[in-house]
Amino acid sequence: MYSILRRLLFALEPERAHHFTMETLKTIYKLPFGETILKTTFLTSDFQPFEWKGLNFRHPVGLAAGFDKDGKYLYPLASLGFSFIEVGTVTPLPQPGNDKPRLFRLPADKALINRMGFNNEGAQSLAARLKQGKPRNLIIGGNIGKNKITPNEEALRDYIACFEALHAQVDYFTINVSSPNTPGLRSLQDKKPLEEIITHLRKHPMQSTTYRPVLLKIAPDLTDEQIDDIAEVCANTSLDGIVATNTTISREGLKTSKNQVESMGSGGLSGLPIQKISDIVLGKIAKKISSDTLLIGVGGIFTAEDVRRKLDLGARLVQVYTGFVYEGPQMVQRIVKNLSKK
Repeated sequence: MYSILRRLLFALEPERAHHFTMETLKTIYKLPFGETILKTTFLTSDFQPFEWKGLNFRHPVGLAAGFDKDGKYLYPLASLGFSFIEVGTVTPLPQPGNDKPRLFRLPADKALINRMGFNNEGAQSLAARLKQGKPRNLIIGGNIGKNKITPNEEALRDYIACFEALHAQVDYFTINVSSPNTPGLRSLQDKKPLEEIITHLRKHPMQSTTYRPVLLKIAPDLTDEQIDDIAEVCANTSLDGIVATNTTISREGLKTSKNQVESMGSGGLSGLPIQKISDIVLGKIAKKISSDTLLIGVGGIFTAEDVRRKLDLGARLVQVYTGFVYEGPQMVQRIVKNLSKK
């Protein structure tokens, strides 16, 4: 059924299709008995639920940051069975992001290229929306970044501003210094600026009353030396967790023609082509950090087998994005059901 619907949606420009789909889902949710119908249709059973730092995850499958940046669709998305959803990336000030078009499909590769550029309505807007209400039993992460106009020397200020705005409304934070779509952002993965950001957030005065775990999202394009540095930073700062990985700037091994890919321009590649490199980075970082550090695996997840592989490599949770676009609303239900069979 979704394969037919996907053909229709893929006839639309990608960003327009995303907004159309989410608004349609929201409309269905708001219909009489809409919530009940969605939850009944896409109900997921619990699979190996576990508790981490006071957070109870019903199963390992969550939705990655970027899909619902401003937290506008949490209720309908929760009805599709996600155990947790990461909102953002948000910045202190609203920003429009990069010029359109900025999102591209590569159907032959089951992939996407995006250069969205942290388009969002700002941390205060997201906080106000979350304050109005959140789905029960849904864990919400806040993915935070810096504004494009903020120089790297002042990036810490932006991360603290987002942290303070969202602290009362989210369950954990993810520091995004790995997006390839904000100029210079990835240089914040270097040891000194990274340790400074993590330390300030973990030791922020707000943490003394209600502690929010702090995670770091890393790029898949890291060298072994950079992975070693991040593992050292993780140990030095007692970082709570790592999300591995963000999108890649690589274009190797694609089935889509080179001319077509080049016409799309710059941006981060996600989906099936990133599966191997993401797994490699996940496996390497897992071997170098404490077992107490939570690992969330992201990149190239389409099936239960993909989830099992991430879990076998050391992840406790996974996040989906591009696979969700290609596989459709029954993806979470299907994965959790198949995980339960083994």
